[in-house]
Amino acid sequence: MKNRIAAPAALLIAGTLALAGCAPAQPADPADHSNMGHSASDAPSSGANDADAMFASMMIVHHQQAVEMSDIVLAKEGVDPRVVDLAERIKAAQSPEIEQLQGWLDEWGVEPDDGSGMDHGDGMMSEDDLAALEAAAGPEASRLFLEQMIMHHEGAVEMAEAQIADGEDADAVALAQEIVDAQTAEIAEMRELLASL
Repeated sequence: MKNRIAAPAALLIAGTLALAGCAPAQPADPADHSNMGHSASDAPSSGANDADAMFASMMIVHHQQAVEMSDIVLAKEGVDPRVVDLAERIKAAQSPEIEQLQGWLDEWGVEPDDGSGMDHGDGMMSEDDLAALEAAAGPEASRLFLEQMIMHHEGAVEMAEAQIADGEDADAVALAQEIVDAQTAEIAEMRELLASL
């Protein structure tokens, strides 16, 4: 008789404990800003996490500026042909990546960030930096483009390394590794070019 009562009681206690284990350990903190920049409805779906969404969103803005900088220097006369070649390669590599990154954000249901919080620490050029590049003539434009793009690439490499460390989407992590490899090589190339101008 004792066993017939003890078994259901044990099941009841085990079920209660299991349900308690499903409850949050503490209430959600409305002041928690760990997901800044994305609302709850912007949390990525599928196999992506917030790091993936941040990487894609910020890298779009970053790549767009690299394309803009390349366009500025490509529109000038008297730019070193090696710099022209580099700017063309940067555009050719980064323009399709912008579309790829945007496609992932669409797939994940995440609105892209405008990148307004990004600055020199992220390798972004200011409006004054871009104006200086725009105003520079051929040889000076070559030098300024290389100096600015080195800083720009260094910021992209840091962003990509953070994605490799924290991202969950395999394709986004793979792209981040490609960015690290390609832009690290271009930084070395640009430093050599800069030294030879």
